[in-house]
Amino acid sequence: MRLLVRTSQVNLMPKILLVEDNEMNRDMLSRRLIKRGFEIVMAVDGRQGLEMARQESPDLILMDMSLPEMDGWETTRQLRSDERIRSIPVIALTAHAMAGDREKAMQAGCNDYDTKPIEFPRLLEKIDILINGKAQA
Repeated sequence: MRLLVRTSQVNLMPKILLVEDNEMNRDMLSRRLIKRGFEIVMAVDGRQGLEMARQESPDLILMDMSLPEMDGWETTRQLRSDERIRSIPVIALTAHAMAGDREKAMQAGCNDYDTKPIEFPRLLEKIDILINGKAQA
């Protein structure tokens, strides 16, 4: 009986899909999120990210915008066109913070936008807002 309780507690941890092609960024961000109690699943390109979203049904997706195979903009558009996964919140992550990128991310279907290098407390606040609805996103 205890094993069942422990298993159900593990399932209560929010699951984040991290779609990031840079191994160092993936490793650093996933370790920090795991320390904060999140379950992390990862994909290394847009196509794999789309498939992982369908398979894993994460609570939130952190989407790098500069990805091989299919970039984050197109991956997000395809997520939004799939009724099974369209409601999953997406935070766009980009190192190329150019004028208009935030608007481009929102037009692609992202719920929020953040720049690299990641300012972790700010990102955690955005994750909390989107997963728990602590404020209007």
